[in-house]
Amino acid sequence: MSALGSPVRAYDFLLKFLLVGDSDVGKGEILASLQDGAAESPYGHPAGIDYKTTTILLDGRRVKLQLWDTSGQGRFCTIFRSYSRGAQGVILVYDIANRWSFDGIDRWIKEIDEHAPGVPRILVGNRLHLAFKRQVPTEQAQAYAERLGVTFFEVSPLCNFNITESFTELARIVLLRHGMDRLWRPSKVLSLQDLCCRAVVSCTPVHLVDKLPLPIALRSHLKSFSMANGLNARMMHGRSYSLTTSSTHKRSSLHKVKLARPPQSPPKHCTRNSCKIS
Repeated sequence: MSALGSPVRAYDFLLKFLLVGDSDVGKGEILASLQDGAAESPYGHPAGIDYKTTTILLDGRRVKLQLWDTSGQGRFCTIFRSYSRGAQGVILVYDIANRWSFDGIDRWIKEIDEHAPGVPRILVGNRLHLAFKRQVPTEQAQAYAERLGVTFFEVSPLCNFNITESFTELARIVLLRHGMDRLWRPSKVLSLQDLCCRAVVSCTPVHLVDKLPLPIALRSHLKSFSMANGLNARMMHGRSYSLTTSSTHKRSSLHKVKLARPPQSPPKHCTRNSCKIS
């Protein structure tokens, strides 16, 4: 994974993804559905490997993806082991109209755990447009993905359905895992609700939110927004400090004035052993 190092680059992050699965599950169809990017690797690649690039937009950042389609045939297993090195993400692909391809996912997971352990992955059921021939129920695939702890998508290259969404989700998982999300947090686009909450909280202390002429639910949301984002504490810090300083100065001045008064004798009717003059 590499980040933006030169202003001439047309992307902010570069990720390498592998598409794995048995032969004839439609991995090439997924790559062919991508209209942008190059179809030839600048480094060259042997038979049994297809290559495509695409650029996606993730929270305002351009992420370029290098997509490598490894053939599912057994004679290309050694090629997969070579190209799995340096991969940041893996897309497990099966055909929803082919039960055998779904059962073969376990074998590919073993290969990944052996040659690319710990790499983030997602499960993709391809050829959703052949749902009338479905052999793998969506509920079963979803339960299988939950057992693996991965995200699940059903896609259709023919209809261009969920192709970009699946790539975007895997890219998000990879960047979050490497802590790269902190680089684009300042440029995150806020929703209208967040902008309104930020405007109100920036000029209203938390303890005065309850006095605003707003519905109870909205006041509660404003307080939660202020505490969760720490916005009120940051923006009101200078104002609170000046008020505190001013009040402290007034109290000290008043204390000096009181001390400047001549001492008074305790009243005659005081029965206590000692009386303190404030």
